[in-house]
Amino acid sequence: MTEQKKILCVGFSYCAAALVPYLQKLDWHIMATARDGARAEALHELGIEVLPVDGTELLPEQIASVTHILVSPPPDGDGMDPAYQLLSLALAHHTPSWIGYLSTTGVYGDHEGAWIDEDTPTGTLGARGLRRVKAEQNWRCLGEANGHCVNFFRLAGIYGPSRNGLVALQQGRSRRISKPGQVFSRIHVEDIAQILLASIERPNPGRAYSVCDDEPAAPEEVVRFAAELMGVDPPPLVPFEQAELSPMAKSFYADNKRIRNDRIKTELGVQLKFPTYRDGLTSLWQAMQTSSDSPSDSPSDSPSAFLPTRS
Repeated sequence: MTEQKKILCVGFSYCAAALVPYLQKLDWHIMATARDGARAEALHELGIEVLPVDGTELLPEQIASVTHILVSPPPDGDGMDPAYQLLSLALAHHTPSWIGYLSTTGVYGDHEGAWIDEDTPTGTLGARGLRRVKAEQNWRCLGEANGHCVNFFRLAGIYGPSRNGLVALQQGRSRRISKPGQVFSRIHVEDIAQILLASIERPNPGRAYSVCDDEPAAPEEVVRFAAELMGVDPPPLVPFEQAELSPMAKSFYADNKRIRNDRIKTELGVQLKFPTYRDGLTSLWQAMQTSSDSPSDSPSDSPSAFLPTRS
């Protein structure tokens, strides 16, 4: 009898929530960490086994039956990686088949709008990008030292149900900010899920993947298209210098690059469901016509629905 596959989601993120239904259909056992009772109860209702976290480290026996691990939490502002601290001891004694680390395209730094891929030398990095680079290095070293297959998923700006510019427009919190020459890459959360599934089926130790769609675009153009879909006027165009953005939001505008996604197609065999923001937003708007799309909590390091986020 084939052993049931079991995935541990460290931090039950937006991306993890998109992946889990596909795994449940394949009869996977789903586990997730939780640090509070309310979170644990919500996970139980989704049919997910909760692994309570009340310390800084998991013991090897707590993950002895886990075959796959998905890591979502980012490093904190001091550069400490809570997921690495949680798992490093246990992973010195247990070898799952696959570890997926959700990183960010911020590790590439600034390239002044040029096209780049996973092998392009790193450009100028801000503090957030440096923390991510260090986190990737730690996970890579852990994998190499213990024989783990760790794959890195460098996520562009995430959008999807309940987290998109259409909802932002409905709520009156959308902004259209113009910085000449600035572009961002994006990715629909359903495409993230299928990329993770493809990697699980084709584990490649140490491999990193740029997870983005086919068309980098200026953020103000994406907002304009969303407004056009909804039949409303777009917000007024505000020059970047006058936008009074938070330090976090400004940090996203410090990076300007166009990211190629060839590797997810050639190595993982992925065909994107939503190859451009127009495809994704059109699908979301059609869905919103037949159901109530309510907002979710913003991702931990995302300033808006159209800027690069994490998981």
